[in-house]
Amino acid sequence: MAELNRITIDPAILSGKPIVRGTRISVELVIDLLASGWNPLQILENYPTLQPGDVEACLKYASALLHEECVYPLKTA
Repeated sequence: MAELNRITIDPAILSGKPIVRGTRISVELVIDLLASGWNPLQILENYPTLQPGDVEACLKYASALLHEECVYPLKTA
């Protein structure tokens, strides 16, 4: 997925959290802003180092992580 090339992990930046390439803006921050009701245009206006496709890349990255997640039910007594 080409959009995911916009996301990178560097242990020297934000302790290795996924970030938008070329910035110190974490995927987590972008997803939190969207969850708080911000729209992509508001994010781009407030974080001018982001490019228009970066917000979508963050969403696709988060979606990919959720698709890979495995849940194992635990038996309780």
